[in-house]
Amino acid sequence: MSAKTYEVRTYGCQMNVHDSERLSGLLEGAGYVRAPEDTGEGEADIVVFNTCAVRENADNRLYGNLGRLAPIKARKPGMQIAVGGCLAQKDRDTIVKKAPWVDVVFGTHNIGSLPVLLERARVQEEAQVEIAESLEAFPSTLPTRRESAYAAWVSISVGCNNTCTFCIVPALRGKEKDRRPGDILAEVEALVAEGVSEITLLGQNVNAYGSDIGDREAFSKLLRACGKVEGLERVRFTSPHPRDFTDDVISAMAETENVMPQLHMPLQSGSDTVLKAMRRSYRQERFLGIIEKVRAAMPDAAISTDIIVGFPGETDEDFEQTLHVVREARFAQAFTFQYSKRPGTPAADMEGQIPKAVVQERYERLVALQEEISWEENKKQVGRTLEVLVAEGEGRKDDATRRLSGRAPDNRLVHFTRPEGPVRPGDVVTVDITYAAPHHLLAEGPTRGVRSTRAGDAWERRNAAEQKKPAGVMLGLPTIGAPAPAPAPTAGCGCD
Repeated sequence: MSAKTYEVRTYGCQMNVHDSERLSGLLEGAGYVRAPEDTGEGEADIVVFNTCAVRENADNRLYGNLGRLAPIKARKPGMQIAVGGCLAQKDRDTIVKKAPWVDVVFGTHNIGSLPVLLERARVQEEAQVEIAESLEAFPSTLPTRRESAYAAWVSISVGCNNTCTFCIVPALRGKEKDRRPGDILAEVEALVAEGVSEITLLGQNVNAYGSDIGDREAFSKLLRACGKVEGLERVRFTSPHPRDFTDDVISAMAETENVMPQLHMPLQSGSDTVLKAMRRSYRQERFLGIIEKVRAAMPDAAISTDIIVGFPGETDEDFEQTLHVVREARFAQAFTFQYSKRPGTPAADMEGQIPKAVVQERYERLVALQEEISWEENKKQVGRTLEVLVAEGEGRKDDATRRLSGRAPDNRLVHFTRPEGPVRPGDVVTVDITYAAPHHLLAEGPTRGVRSTRAGDAWERRNAAEQKKPAGVMLGLPTIGAPAPAPAPTAGCGCD
């Protein structure tokens, strides 16, 4: 008898992506196997929705997907559907009423209960709804099925102490709770021992780390401690809050060799008036001051951001202030979003909701400006020699050559000509940048060198192990080339 298959569908921020790795690990620990990549909708025996509640149409999207699965489940005995994440935490009492074919509803604080709830629903033949009001166990204590053999998320905190008016996440994930530094470093060291060469420290407001343990410099100390982990080549973090971005963090970034010259710091708006209405505890001058200090300490740093357009009450002058900050900051990339109401947030009931046509026009102007700046900033990379971490995915193809892809130290996407010899995801290639586009760099000439790494060894071992699995159980690691899309920071989602 073949093992039951599962599929996890993830919506939302990096925290949800990390939670989904835990959900996959839990299910595999319980004997399920991941459904093949090409499995059709509803073919998996277990379908898990890890939801997000921050978009205006988040519930419509969920119920639309559940509706499509209803007739499939009706004709497929034994199939189970589970809904977890922020929307499950928020709509705990309504999901099973609207979609009675759902078997399990679980919250953000008890993802570890999923296998037990699935079994209970099967035995009792009725839906199981379990929403914990507080964290039972830190997610990183749970098993995981990481999507990458050479890169990993490391959660350092959960929850958020801020009260941004556009955000519902603190009400769903609770107050900030920090992990002990020793536990974090133990996980990092264990990951490196498995072959991981790049980690991303993850938190709702990652640089607020320490508030729960009473140490205002805990985050900078953690960065420096990561610098001492032998074999760890790249350290990143997301997403920091400008309020908590202190000089000791900038110093730690600049002085710790394996902390990458990259910063994603959400702006949200360039207008002091709008920032006040958002309850963002910084102003334009403070934000630009941080940018100036980061660039003074790390001249080559690539800085990205999140921006919300059309927040209630935003005037033309307010929007012009946002454009001003974009021109001054010269972001390498900006994740721009049109404001949409989040039910349950103060902003949803604010006066001065902006007409859609006005928001759209402002949004298009912002995107056009940022595209121009991104291209100009990328052109400055032409002629530089960069070390690129080779990523997973299918390489770009054209009539002349096949290209592989990876990430530069500052996280810019680089497409490069395939070397003559072997190269694996997790290995590092040295290339000369010959061309720049707004969203990627190109190295068209021969590769200067390829450095085989323990991370590449780890990928090779994992790929070989997957190839040995019987048909229908393949986890489907892609071939090397363009990286699988990294989850974009979600503007206004409360994770920043």
